Amino acid sequence: MSKRILALIGATFVALIYGATFIFAKEVMPTYVKPYGFILIRAIGGAFLFWLLTFFGPKEKIALNDFPRIIAAALFGVAINQLTFFKGLSMTSPISASVIMVTAPILVLILSAILLKEKIKLKKVLGIFIGLTGTSILILYGKDIENSPDAGFGNFLVFINASAYAVYLIIIKKLITKYHAFTFIKWIYTFGLLFVIPFGYQEFIEINWESIPTNIYYNIGFVVLFTTFLAYLINLMAMKELKPTTLSVFIYLQPLFASIIAISLQKDELNFIKVISAILIFVGVYLVTHKKNLKTTDE
Repeated sequence: MSKRILALIGATFVALIYGATFIFAKEVMPTYVKPYGFILIRAIGGAFLFWLLTFFGPKEKIALNDFPRIIAAALFGVAINQLTFFKGLSMTSPISASVIMVTAPILVLILSAILLKEKIKLKKVLGIFIGLTGTSILILYGKDIENSPDAGFGNFLVFINASAYAVYLIIIKKLITKYHAFTFIKWIYTFGLLFVIPFGYQEFIEINWESIPTNIYYNIGFVVLFTTFLAYLINLMAMKELKPTTLSVFIYLQPLFASIIAISLQKDELNFIKVISAILIFVGVYLVTHKKNLKTTDE
């Protein structure tokens, strides 16, 4: 199996994790843990786990002139990305958050063309918009996307999250081609933790740990171990083989997986619209990820 196929499988698995996060994180916030306090938990857990990887990774030294890029990746990929998403998710509905998040591949496409001088191919543009259509139908059908208090500001925060994620994918590309992921991800989360502490400290110390049910602890553990640690790590590995525009289109799979999980938990039902939406999403992802020339790393 080629490295590119493994990268695509990894990106699909990350989308599955993020799809589950919409459900699990919403059960935690804001009843048991407020959003910024939850992000501080993520940052502490992530920094600890990524530093543990130091013992298993290569012994590389990061050039001093690369630290500004690492700090920028921490700002956009950890601090702004996570703070705005969890705060926005706590104020709006998961459906609204899903709607806004699917703008990220379009933002990545634009930024890649401007900053990375990546050629915008018609097939890739078509795939992104087909996937966008399928995702939008899936998350809008029969739903009221403005059914939560302060939904407007919450949606705005999620859009900032999508924009920050797009910038992060662009920033990180140069690092991932220069160093092993284990070398710099610990620094990204260390600086990210420093950015998050001023926002999350007060909400963190307000957490009443004794009142949190066992199932909510499992949800928190899932977000720290899978959404924070494993998903970030797999994404970095995938970026060695995939362009930012290709990786970003897997966001379209998140609401699809969220729906599948909801159906499996008997919180939702399968119908014709969901099947059509799934087909459009998979066609869109296929068009973006498929390449004719098998000798190149990515299209």
